[in-house]
Amino acid sequence: MSGLDASFYLLEDENTPLHVASVVVFEGPAPSYGDLIRQVVAKLPQVPRYRQRVRPVPLHLGRPVWADDPHFNILYHVRHTALPQPGTDEQLRNLAGRVLAQRLDPAKPLWEIWLVEGLADDRWAMIAKVHHCMVDGVAGMDLATVMFDLTPDHRPPDRLPDWEPEPEPTALGLLRDAAQRAVTQPVRQTGDVVRGLGGVREARRLRDFALGLTRTTARFASPSAGSLNGPIGPHRRWCWQQAPLEDAKRIRKALGGTVNDVVLTAVAAGYRDLLEARGTLTEDTVVRSAVPVSVRATDQRGEMNNRVAAVFVNLPAGVADPLERLRRVREQTDDVKRSGQAAGTRTLTRLTDAAVAPALLSLGARVPVRLRQDLVQTVTTNVPGPDFPLYVMGRRALEMHPYVPLTGGIRVATAIVSYCGTLYFGITGDFDAMPDLDVLAKGVRGGLAELLRAAP
Repeated sequence: MSGLDASFYLLEDENTPLHVASVVVFEGPAPSYGDLIRQVVAKLPQVPRYRQRVRPVPLHLGRPVWADDPHFNILYHVRHTALPQPGTDEQLRNLAGRVLAQRLDPAKPLWEIWLVEGLADDRWAMIAKVHHCMVDGVAGMDLATVMFDLTPDHRPPDRLPDWEPEPEPTALGLLRDAAQRAVTQPVRQTGDVVRGLGGVREARRLRDFALGLTRTTARFASPSAGSLNGPIGPHRRWCWQQAPLEDAKRIRKALGGTVNDVVLTAVAAGYRDLLEARGTLTEDTVVRSAVPVSVRATDQRGEMNNRVAAVFVNLPAGVADPLERLRRVREQTDDVKRSGQAAGTRTLTRLTDAAVAPALLSLGARVPVRLRQDLVQTVTTNVPGPDFPLYVMGRRALEMHPYVPLTGGIRVATAIVSYCGTLYFGITGDFDAMPDLDVLAKGVRGGLAELLRAAP
């Protein structure tokens, strides 16, 4: 594993399951459980990681490694359930909230798919979970195009592929390989970074990053809604909203910025409604959000790993005027782009990846989960999804609702995915801390409507 992948694995504990997920709603009729099993098995050769489990190195003397699971059983990973009549969207969300709060078994390959029958209007759904140490948002979208079909034409597999697991590594073998990597990997990675920094372009990026870091640090001085931070329990609330992507594009065209700026401004409006309802809103209040940014190169598409950096944006929840909220968001995101914060963070991550000892990585990954922090209140991640329809066994995917996990004292987070002309907002909240999560969700939708009314 890379240092980033290992961090996601090591951060997890009983109250912070760290899988990303989605709930995909399909047109009916639902396939049989057996047919879905065969469909998934036929796709597995394209994603070999799905038959591998994590093997920690003894005493944390090396980073965890991936190894074939000799006891892999597809029936454990693909599961079957049904909604009680009438099978409403609210029932589906409640079911998904319970399923998504459950931690994946670390002794097995870190993924699950749930076939959910009984949704009203002759629909059915799939709940798909995969650990964050395996994929980031962009890799998850790449995976969707592998596991799904791109056309409605479906032909059942004539013959399921054979598979023989590779022999499991022994504890002694893991220690020996870890010792070799401890010598060769830092030298190789540091050399790659140094060679990259030697170019004029990279030197300018590093200079811009250093200058931009000062402005980023200054944003942390703004008064933020620290009341949103606190301990996280084992249960989750989860809700969703959706809006036409064309609305966001119309706002962008009329008012400037990017679709992501529009989305962040809408999320800021949701937090405004939430904090106002709680009686804690002031005109200076901001909600500081980590915003993951993909640093995945074109030739790295399809890799099952994390290639993501985080930048920080103060969501101006205290600002009443939607146009001023958008202006303030744009000002920050434009500064992030000019200063190369994502690229600089990637370089620092590569240097850290080469330098940090696995035992320190294990300790450092766990400390943030157990210490309260009030600097960052939320995560807002926006992943462009396919603008073409996806199918499973000839059934078209109608909706794609994303789920993002919680960690590090962050009790609420938002994931956004675009699919076939629609923006899907999935909002995760700690069950005890966020009983009013629906206020935030409705406020996000209202924030988009405000901007649309302001667009000439």
